[in-house]
Amino acid sequence: MRERRSLAIGLAVLALVVGSAATHAQRPTEHASPGAKKPWSEPRTPWGDPDIQAVWIYATMTPLERPRDLSTDVLTDEQAGKYEDDINARRAVTNNTAGPDWWDPGTRTLMNRRSSLIVDPPTGRIPPMTPDAQRRTAERAQARRARGAPDSPEDLGLNERCILWATAGPPMLPGPYNNTVQFIQTRDDVVIFNEMIHDARIVPMKGQPHGTVPQWMGDSRGHWDGHTLVVDTIDFSEKTGFRGSSDKLHVVERFTRVNADTLTYRFTVEDPATWTAPWTGELTMTRTNEPIYEYACHEGNYRSLAGIFSASRTDAQKGR
Repeated sequence: MRERRSLAIGLAVLALVVGSAATHAQRPTEHASPGAKKPWSEPRTPWGDPDIQAVWIYATMTPLERPRDLSTDVLTDEQAGKYEDDINARRAVTNNTAGPDWWDPGTRTLMNRRSSLIVDPPTGRIPPMTPDAQRRTAERAQARRARGAPDSPEDLGLNERCILWATAGPPMLPGPYNNTVQFIQTRDDVVIFNEMIHDARIVPMKGQPHGTVPQWMGDSRGHWDGHTLVVDTIDFSEKTGFRGSSDKLHVVERFTRVNADTLTYRFTVEDPATWTAPWTGELTMTRTNEPIYEYACHEGNYRSLAGIFSASRTDAQKGR
């Protein structure tokens, strides 16, 4: 009888231990929850640099400068909703260059409810122009008026001539469409390929000095600052004219991958001949599996330019 009682007690204790263990195994814990994702690990190239090779989208409704009727850098949900509704309503009845249906989906919402891409100065607006820049801007405007209707391709803007679109940068800024960029890396260079007018910047990464020949998109040099790709660009052509800039324009861009699908893009613009102080903007890029498509700008311009010149000459004949 004593043996049976001991056996029964032993089996009861064993059952209690097994049951407790099973219950503990089924209870989710902070360290071992079912289906828990592994922490993100920054990818590296075979030669050890941070890997940002992908196609990224940076479309947003957020304007470069904060509208004057807004006084805060981050809007409430109600303010953001009203702002988005008002902009979309105006776009629906505006004769845009490409038509409302061409706008990238991301341009219908604000980025993190921010009222501007500019984060410095705190006003969210570009600093005032210098007196020299104001004079230069007025002279350019007067020259355009004196020139009258366009009579040759050289009379048209850089974007109309498919040479350069301001949103392609540097700095890169969101526009109505083609807000897509691809990064391609080698040991010696990083290629920044924009969908807009298929512009590609080849950025040397081995510490070479800047060149001396002015270029439409400037002369870029890059290096890694920890996890951040830093691209320093000078030697812009005076004809580039980024928001009235001079050939003293200097742009520093910083690209930081913060997780598998997000890249933070921060840029600082400096031109002492144009603005009274440097200014900085920031936006978020999101990785996409969609490819970049060819932007056949010149092919689409054959009929467009013929129509522009035909109309301008007809106006001239009628004395308009």
